[in-house]
Amino acid sequence: MSKNRVAAVGVGYSSTGRRLGLSSRQLAVQAATAAMRDAGMTPKDIDGSTMLWGVAGAAPPGLDVAESMDVASMLGIGPLNFWNSGAGPAYIGPAIQAVAAIRAGFAHTVLSLRVIRQRMTAAEMLAEDTDAKREYVDGDAQFVAPFGSVSPLQAIAGMPAQRHMDLYGTTEEHFGRHVIAQREWASHNPDAIFRQPLTLDDYFAARYVSKPVRLLDCDYPVDSASAIIYTTEERARDFAKKPAFVEAATLSSVKYQTFENLDDILDNAPVHCAKTLWSRTDLRPKDIDCVQLYDGFTIIVFQWLEALGFCGRGEAGPFVAEGNTAMGGSLPLNTDGGACNVGRRHGANFCIEAVRQLRGDESGVRQVPNAKAALWANAVGSFSGAMIMTAE
Repeated sequence: MSKNRVAAVGVGYSSTGRRLGLSSRQLAVQAATAAMRDAGMTPKDIDGSTMLWGVAGAAPPGLDVAESMDVASMLGIGPLNFWNSGAGPAYIGPAIQAVAAIRAGFAHTVLSLRVIRQRMTAAEMLAEDTDAKREYVDGDAQFVAPFGSVSPLQAIAGMPAQRHMDLYGTTEEHFGRHVIAQREWASHNPDAIFRQPLTLDDYFAARYVSKPVRLLDCDYPVDSASAIIYTTEERARDFAKKPAFVEAATLSSVKYQTFENLDDILDNAPVHCAKTLWSRTDLRPKDIDCVQLYDGFTIIVFQWLEALGFCGRGEAGPFVAEGNTAMGGSLPLNTDGGACNVGRRHGANFCIEAVRQLRGDESGVRQVPNAKAALWANAVGSFSGAMIMTAE
């Protein structure tokens, strides 16, 4: 992407934790304020705003939502030359909307946000949601629910993980090695919720949630907002922090929004997304210094490693077990500890960590030496997205 280059110049988080008692607007304002402070800018420097709220653009039952125009107005940003709120595969949606708006000339500086809050418990949803009380299911779920697959966890994690094991000989120890490596990174991250080192015994002691997926294979639900500010290359030099430039980016959809009825539960959106991403840059996997890959469940990381060509098809398990993705490995992966440890910030933490790594002076022990190119990716299944960023 040499023409009209776009750069990330400010990043920030809100307070993050379980059931904080803060509204979505409060979380959004906190994160946006932190990002503006990071960039050394004021609301008057911004003329665009994009946001994803809820889950895949939908408001979880019983939760308030925030909207990009409202949040911008609360912050004193405006008038806006571009704004958008809505759906997408995690944070990559509003990120690419922001980048596209700047490249098209609709806006020069765009605040992008991901606001997510904990869902209700299953018992709370059953008490409030009349649809959950029905004695039948329709849509794609009718083909799997009668056989016991009634949760996204089973469709997105349990079945793909089992399929990967059956096809390629992947083992639960391979999954455990990934979890241990991520916790090692998290142990050096003050933003991480979980920092206590793990052993393989600790991993195997964790209960199954959908065999072979264990509790430690799952991201940790939180209330959180994340903000990244993008601007033009020309303006990027005027702000406080070293910019991280967008080299290439893509969104992918291989089917309507389904997890139950994918043509292949392993060969889906990340495969198409990766092919498109590499076609938009001269960089290759060997040129990437660190990767930040969506880890809603461990198996998703394995799918991305293979789709992006960092290892062969079916080789993610051994690749991880050999220590390649751990501290000191050949491919530093999820260097903030991933969403299993920093909390389910729904993809935005991967962009923020990529930016911080490319700045080269903010990650302490976690810093990847001389990081020049970082790749981050979001989601899996029917839709996904990815972005390559560079230090120069």
